[in-house]
Amino acid sequence: MRERPKRVTLRDVATESGLSTAAVSYALRGIHVPVETQDRVREVADRLGYQVDPIARALASGRTGYVGLLCGSLTDVWQQGIAADLGRGLLEQDRHALIVDAAGDPALEAELATQLVDQRVDALIVLSVDPSGKHWPVLARRTVLVSVGDSIPGAATAAEVVFDNAAGVAAALDHLAGHGHRHIAVLTPSSTRTPDRPADIAVAEVAERLGLTIDLHMSPHDLDGAARLARTVLDTPSRPSAVFCLADSMAYGVYSAARDLGLVIPDDVSVLGFDDHQLSGLLTPPMSTFRWPVDELVSSVVERTVKAIDEERHSRRKVLVPVVQRRGSVGRAAVPASS
Repeated sequence: MRERPKRVTLRDVATESGLSTAAVSYALRGIHVPVETQDRVREVADRLGYQVDPIARALASGRTGYVGLLCGSLTDVWQQGIAADLGRGLLEQDRHALIVDAAGDPALEAELATQLVDQRVDALIVLSVDPSGKHWPVLARRTVLVSVGDSIPGAATAAEVVFDNAAGVAAALDHLAGHGHRHIAVLTPSSTRTPDRPADIAVAEVAERLGLTIDLHMSPHDLDGAARLARTVLDTPSRPSAVFCLADSMAYGVYSAARDLGLVIPDDVSVLGFDDHQLSGLLTPPMSTFRWPVDELVSSVVERTVKAIDEERHSRRKVLVPVVQRRGSVGRAAVPASS
């Protein structure tokens, strides 16, 4: 049996350098010793092939270098992009993201969040399915908790970078109402188990103000699932004249269902998204939607997370506002409002 190569240790680097292990440890971290000593120790470490033992580093520093990134649903193409961007942003700060998917399930989200914290991640970034979950206040006491998208009420989060969903929803429904739409279907990722989502609350409030008839439907993010739901919504004599989707990935299902049913967008039904994923502008017709400042979101989340880990400083809540992207998928209402 082939013998496994011996791992080069900190003591080996110290022996080769003629220094104590403490001095070598300081030199590799760039603290407490002259720059010349740091350079000499790093040269020896590179020559010997020394690599930092992550377990030993975690025991010594109390940090693992890993950040949990818990996504509500990675079938949402927008969340896929955000997760990738956050992973790269954290890597630039010498942090490694452990990306996991709650698959839209609040119970699974609670289980995965607890597992990540049990694995001693330095922080937990959450794009939450259920912001009102009872586990969040407990986990916030055990690690740095950073919320993205929606705030987490009742939990002592270290930072929150959230969406002004109320402003976005109001602008969206105002936009559709301005085109004469009075009967609108809204597709949302929320379920009856997640009653406190700000976007859904805003839908009800704005609809009442504008006198709109709203049909609220829980939709999966994946294309096939969203398309199946959209066919049931559109394949009826009293179908809505417009569909507003709280994720562009759901709107792609509406496009698919409309094609299968022989409906023309926007002549027969208007469609409005809420993410401005890059695919949305490639549809026929290009989809009207709302753009969130993704670069600002990613940089803010990474900066606040690293600051909370390294300096144990909490940041003020940051609110992001969307901007409408008017394209070709919203037209004048073609179907009279149903009672």
